[in-house]
Order: sequence, then structure tokens, then C-alpha cells
Amino acid sequence: MPDIYAAITEANPELQARLADVIELRFADPQHQSMLRAYVSEIAFPRDARVLEIGCGTGAVARTLAQWPGVLSVTGIDPSSVFLGRARELASGIPNVFFEEGDARDLQYEANTYDVVVAHTTLCHVPQPERALQEALRVLRPGGCLAVFDGDYATATVATGSNDPLESCVRAFRESFVHDAWLVRRLPRMLEDQGFRSQRQRSHGYVEAPQAGYMLTWVDRGADVLAQAEMITAELSDALKTEAKRRSDSKSWFGHIAFASVLARKPE
Repeated sequence: MPDIYAAITEANPELQARLADVIELRFADPQHQSMLRAYVSEIAFPRDARVLEIGCGTGAVARTLAQWPGVLSVTGIDPSSVFLGRARELASGIPNVFFEEGDARDLQYEANTYDVVVAHTTLCHVPQPERALQEALRVLRPGGCLAVFDGDYATATVATGSNDPLESCVRAFRESFVHDAWLVRRLPRMLEDQGFRSQRQRSHGYVEAPQAGYMLTWVDRGADVLAQAEMITAELSDALKTEAKRRSDSKSWFGHIAFASVLARKPE
């Protein structure tokens, strides 16, 4: 089952609109905002920094970066016109953030243009992420910083015991919405291979308990995938969703995933 985000322009607009809602739901989570601030705080932004965010989605991270001290402007790119429409709407009152349609693997910008490039939960969805890293290196100015934040999706779970039926939904979600669940484990070496100098890697643990929020969407989407693939019946899909909601309502929900951030520099 291919990653839907990896071919987002082929998805129907209604699905893209639903995914846009999920992106904003995740960003509204205080834990996600805290993780964003934690790694962005470690970036040494030069004065009047020009920032590029690749795979900006609905622009949630770009909106934060545009108001960060030292940042002059932020450009966010994404292949989805639906996501970009939402991004422009939500950032209408922020004058120094701009959104353009584009592919991280083929950036339409001159070399040595940006001080900082950010990839926030993006690279795990990109086939051939090495090409995106090559392009990030090219458009960065000498000494510029690349910040990558992504999920270690191999750690993702909502299980509360062995043989938990909801775990099948998480696996289906991972296989349909993530191109490379193991990417962050190879990322430091990938950066070195593309010419970056890694500076810092941090782990950011995320726990959702005792009630569900963003991670409830994993079960819902995973159950839908299983039913559409005829691996389970529609009735069982609905039952799995009902069980997930029951756990949340009864405050017996547990979800966990480890995220990681890596900062790297382009050599002077």
C-alpha cells in the first residue's frame, strides 16, 4: 500500500482536504508545538534570515517560523494545491510568509539562496529523500542550516497489551501514509553522504494518554485502509474505530511515537 502523501497530487481533493484538517489538528497539540520550539530554538538564525520549508502542508510550521526572532521571510513549498490553498488562508495576516507549489527534489531556486531549510515531518513521505537533501544543500548558503524533524514510525503504537487489535490499524496507517518508517535512523549518515556536517540529533518522545487526540486518526485511517483492501469487513472496521473511541472516552487510551530532530550545516 503506497504512501498517500508521496503521491498527494493524485489524491482526490476531498481526501486532501481531510488530510489538511489532520495536519492542523496535529499542530494544535501542545506536545507537537513544544517539540517544534525545542529544535527550532537550537537553530542559529542569522540576522534577517531567509527560510525555506519543504513540504509545508497547510503552513503551520511556516507560520511559526515567520514570527521567529531574526527571521526576515519564510517560503513554504508543497506539491498539493489543496494544502497550499489552506496555508494561504491561514497565514493571510502574516506578511512575511509565502507559499509556492513545488517538489523538494527539484527546487526552482538559485544556489546559495537560503540561510535555513526546514523539513518538518516531510522526508519520511518523499521517495528518494537523498534528492531532497541534495537540493537543500544546493539552495543553502555556505554555513547555512538544515533542520529535519520526523517520526520514527517504527516505534508508533496504540497497544495496551499483546495482540491488541488496534495495532493492525496502526500498521495499516504506517504502510499507507508513510513512505519510509525507518528514515530517521539512517538520517545522520544520509546527511553526511550528501555533504552536510551533522551537528545535533535529539529524540522527542510523544505520549497521548489517557484520552486520544491526533493519534485517534491513525486508527480511523488504518481501519479504512484495511476495509478498502478487503482485509477486514466494513463492520469490523467500524468496530475497531468504536473501540478506539471507547478507550478515549473511558480515559484508558495510550499512544506513543518517538520523533527525532537533526540539525546539519552546509560547509563554509
